[in-house]
Amino acid sequence: MKSQPDYSPNVIHYNIVLRVLGRARKWDGLRRCWIEMAEKGVIPTNNTYGMLVDVYGKAGLVKEALLWVKHMKLRGVFPDEVTMNTVVRVLKDGGEYDRADRFYKDWCVGKVELDDLELDSMADSCQEPISLTQFLLTELFRTGGRNHTKSMVTSDAENFVQKPRLTATYNTLIDLYGKAGRLKDAGEVFTEMLKSGIPMDTFTFNTMIFTCGSHGNLSEAESLLSKMEDRGISPDTKTYNIFLSLYADIGNIDEALRCYKKIHEVGLFPDDVTHRAILHILCQRRMVHEVENVIREMDKSGYCIDRQSLPIVVKMYVDEGLTEHAKFIFDKCRKNGRLSSKTYAAVIDAYAQVGLWAEAEYVFGCEKEKDVVEYNVMIKAYGMAKLYDKAFLLFKGMKSQGIWPDECTYNSLIQMFSKGDLVDEARDILGEMQEAGFKPSCLTFSSMIASFVHLSRLFDAVEIYQEMIKSQVKPNEVVFGSLINGFAETGELEEALRYFQIMQESGLSVNQVVLTSLIKAYSKAGIVEGARTIYNKMKELPGGPDVVASNSILNLYADLGMVSKAESIFDYLKENHQADAVSFATMMYVYKNMGMIDEAIHVANEMKDSGLLTDCPSFNKAMACYATSGNLSVCGEMLHEMIVTRELSPTPGTFKVLFTVLKKGGIPTEAVEQLEFAYHEDKPYAKEAVVTAVFSVVGLHSYALDFFQNFIKFEAGLDLFVYNVAIYVFVGSGRIDDALKMFMRMQDEGMEADVVTNIYLVGCYGKAGMLEGVKRVYNKLKYGEIDRNESLFKAIIEAYKILNRHDLAELVNQEMNLVSDTEQLSYSESEDDPDETSGSLSV
Repeated sequence: MKSQPDYSPNVIHYNIVLRVLGRARKWDGLRRCWIEMAEKGVIPTNNTYGMLVDVYGKAGLVKEALLWVKHMKLRGVFPDEVTMNTVVRVLKDGGEYDRADRFYKDWCVGKVELDDLELDSMADSCQEPISLTQFLLTELFRTGGRNHTKSMVTSDAENFVQKPRLTATYNTLIDLYGKAGRLKDAGEVFTEMLKSGIPMDTFTFNTMIFTCGSHGNLSEAESLLSKMEDRGISPDTKTYNIFLSLYADIGNIDEALRCYKKIHEVGLFPDDVTHRAILHILCQRRMVHEVENVIREMDKSGYCIDRQSLPIVVKMYVDEGLTEHAKFIFDKCRKNGRLSSKTYAAVIDAYAQVGLWAEAEYVFGCEKEKDVVEYNVMIKAYGMAKLYDKAFLLFKGMKSQGIWPDECTYNSLIQMFSKGDLVDEARDILGEMQEAGFKPSCLTFSSMIASFVHLSRLFDAVEIYQEMIKSQVKPNEVVFGSLINGFAETGELEEALRYFQIMQESGLSVNQVVLTSLIKAYSKAGIVEGARTIYNKMKELPGGPDVVASNSILNLYADLGMVSKAESIFDYLKENHQADAVSFATMMYVYKNMGMIDEAIHVANEMKDSGLLTDCPSFNKAMACYATSGNLSVCGEMLHEMIVTRELSPTPGTFKVLFTVLKKGGIPTEAVEQLEFAYHEDKPYAKEAVVTAVFSVVGLHSYALDFFQNFIKFEAGLDLFVYNVAIYVFVGSGRIDDALKMFMRMQDEGMEADVVTNIYLVGCYGKAGMLEGVKRVYNKLKYGEIDRNESLFKAIIEAYKILNRHDLAELVNQEMNLVSDTEQLSYSESEDDPDETSGSLSV
């Protein structure tokens, strides 16, 4: 055009070229075009300046856009409404709400104020040889830019007032006030449009609907939709998108879905924003069926799941256990378009969160040009699966792929290894991290210190703390809490107090965890006053002492036998509804050790009624208390609840109580010793046999039979003790035939009856009225075929009494006494304390 002989330079043509160059961000080209325009004598108009403000603002160059307004002012060109609207919009989009409002109101009274724009500081900040700002400032200098002129006003400034007449201007103002949270001002602009007869469009209503709805006025937003339709203005897809999001924010999923369906019903088409919003809503609520319906509709319309939505869809499937669906969606999206590193990382993380490291590894392998963020998330996936070797190998292989570990990589690895108690490996990586010029985070140091403390390596923990100080990383409450707790556990009270003092001097506020550790330290040192002082200090904190602290000092009082003090703490815990299983167990321990069995039983009953019997230790403590008091049937009921109803596996502490129950229940000493030997030798069915015998000895015969039939399977090679328990259980249940059959089966297996078998057989014969059977066993005993045993003598005497042969019973009794005077009968008797606790209870 310019090469034509008759071409005359035209401002409209230059405006178009400037706009194209600005939108393409070809700033050098724009600068040359502007200079050429000046050389040709083409004067910029309002449209020129408005267009320049627009392209600079959309490029995020808000200050540079305002420099064009400054240039405009110095040229004496007053902004028309379009230019004013453009300036307000640029300031609004840049978050300069107050300045935008001020510019608009100044324009309404015929002036433009820009003296608060710091031109000199902008010039000083220029670093490039020819920057955008420098170019504009140079243009301003040519027109006297350094002389701050008075406000630009119209020629008829006195009593000048103007109002905008364009719909676009009002739309911008409504959006401005809405984003600024000035709902009243937004409403006034909307009302002004109605009064002034300014035409409203879809954008007007959309902006007002969003402004009202996003500030909690959903009913007002809904009424605006009705007004919109009354005025014949049809809602567009954005209108429904806004309502979809608003309903989702308040959890009204039905209405959100209705909005989504409405888009189709009114003949509109969902856009990318619609699909992204509805997928996020449905996936967060794991509405799998609805999500798949949306995806099918998208496929039919030629839409693909966007990068932001893919990780959310994958996470939904993963959380629901539908890993194959997740893989299918991922592969499909990967083939449809290039995914970003951020998307890959988010998908890997979705798998990592639930420990699916192999699936995460698959996604990681799909991306050819990886970024450090994918490595970091993959390392996290290995860490959560505790595959520390794989994490370390991946870390070591990063550099060979041209990827350098960043601060996140090192921090993640160190924290991961620390949690896995691989603190020596973590320490090596810490050194490498520091050599690479990175500064470890407080959490990284804290995790290492906590791990060393957990491993009772306090010297190493202190070294890491010193390294932390050297690195100028300020320790937090967690660091000091770990150190103080570590020294408290080992009874090093002075060290614990020293770190407590450092913590206070650092200005950190003490918390319950730290104070609880101090109570523990004083308790291990047996210093009551120190523990009590700290405990009273905790009472001054909001919420008072926690249950751990109270249990710690309660345990101290228990060790020292301070019953009244312990009762005071225990009552405090109950009054504040803080008493837990440890509290009750400790109080039972206090009473039992002091011989206050009735009180111990009362606490045990309270514990049971409070529903605090939740694990083996709590059951053990309660059963031990009942066993000591002789309430054996209660022990049996609790045992059944523990191992049958709640399916808790008994611990060694449980069996210590059970053996005491057997001894107190009257089972022969030889039988108890036989079961104890089998248990300690870990023989097959030893534990099951003990439990069965306990149920039977306390009179819970139905429990004994059920447990025996469900948990003991008779097969070749069983030990004799299993048959003995079976005979005992059948006799106790009155099933004599089954007991005798079990004896015959034992003989078929080639086993000889021992003293326990004979004791149980005599009882069986007595209950069955089989006098000859009793006599047969007695004759074997009398003539030395069976070792003479006091328990067997007593069993025979009892059997004769059951058979109403008191004469024979008396003869056997006389012989037993005679033998006792002349021979040492095989007999042993002992009774253990059923409480497995020795010394203080651990809290």
